[in-house]
Amino acid sequence: MSSTEVNPAVSTERQAVEEGAYLSGFGNQHATEALPGVLPVGRNSPQRAPLGLYSEQISGTAFTAPRDSNRRTWTYRIRPSARHPRFQRVDSGNVLASPIQSEYPEPNRLRWDAFPFPADAQSFVESLFTIGGTGDVRTQDGVAIHMYCATRSMEREYFANNDGELLIVPESGRLRIATELGILGLAQGEVAVIPRGIRFKVELPDGRARGYILENYGSMFTLPELGPIGANGLANHRDFLYPVAAFEDLDQPVQVLQKYLGSLWVADYDHSPLDVVGWHGNYAPYKYDLNKFMVIGSISFDHPDPSIYTVLTSPSERPGTANADFVVFAPRWLVGEDTFRPPWFHRNIMSEFMGLLWGVYDAKAEGFLPGGASLHTSFTSHGPDRETYETASTVELKPQKVTDTMAFMFETRLPIVPSAQAMAAANLQSGYDDVWNGIERQLS
Repeated sequence: MSSTEVNPAVSTERQAVEEGAYLSGFGNQHATEALPGVLPVGRNSPQRAPLGLYSEQISGTAFTAPRDSNRRTWTYRIRPSARHPRFQRVDSGNVLASPIQSEYPEPNRLRWDAFPFPADAQSFVESLFTIGGTGDVRTQDGVAIHMYCATRSMEREYFANNDGELLIVPESGRLRIATELGILGLAQGEVAVIPRGIRFKVELPDGRARGYILENYGSMFTLPELGPIGANGLANHRDFLYPVAAFEDLDQPVQVLQKYLGSLWVADYDHSPLDVVGWHGNYAPYKYDLNKFMVIGSISFDHPDPSIYTVLTSPSERPGTANADFVVFAPRWLVGEDTFRPPWFHRNIMSEFMGLLWGVYDAKAEGFLPGGASLHTSFTSHGPDRETYETASTVELKPQKVTDTMAFMFETRLPIVPSAQAMAAANLQSGYDDVWNGIERQLS
């Protein structure tokens, strides 16, 4: 495919974004214009919108959702998004939706080496590979977990996921995510959330990119409550960045893909769907730099529960029990006295999927590398491997700085069912259980 042609105004806006022009503040009511005078004053839908544009609202929640959880954005666009032909179902490739079909779901501990890049050219959407999931996309409960290993940019192709919001965690290669509401530049160490139904395309400045995706079917991600921590800490509101308005005024054939209840559908448009010239509201994509996470930990004894590392959470109807959590294990000081400092042995009602962006995870001495992943489903026993245990239980305790590492966890209250394709993957480690071999019986 040839490169997308854009209006000169678009190029100007894209350059502004690349130089760091973002709107800050998690969940804020933002207002932004790619051209001056686009947003109407004092009303949302005047008889005729400024510059002859079309007023269109995107509602991410029910109209009557409580004000503090209501999400909607008014857009002012060159064409209404309703102007398109019928969608036709196409091959969904390796992307699946929950419930994942499995006669006998695995209770075993699972770990994968880094997922390989494909030999052929694949876009972000074409490369999606579902590792597992839980809940049911039809009832909007649970999650799905995917990998992407893209080797070409989306050019005249666009994508919308109607099933859930996408939390994208790059492991290698930068992403340039052009959305209806503007552009997010994403590098290693940053994450992005694309709300359900928002149209976008992914470009690869470095030619290829790999990473992890948590698809959240449940309530939208929000910041966790801080409780006795107080008003400050963990991920701060102001560090979440939203795009400024940028548009494509393109009257050429393009393809728009959407995922609906797990299947992919495509329609041929005669224009770019990214034609929003201005918008205001609080339903929009955003990004966050994990290096800005304020880590809180023990300064006396014991390793606190990893919930204190939660960046974003999707609450469930059960208080204190999340549909999904996104947890990060960032560089930090360890100073606990008479304390086993790595994560301890444990079994957890919550299912845990872990990935590594760079460095070494402090609970695993070997076998867990950047681009790889592990899955410990509900009540599966896990914890430090033998080498880590022997070192951490005998080492002289001094203040220690954990550096040059960034691991994360997708966590959910429901058991995660691995997909058949993930269980058959060549990079699934057959000997993962062996990391606990040699741990001796102890009774002094």
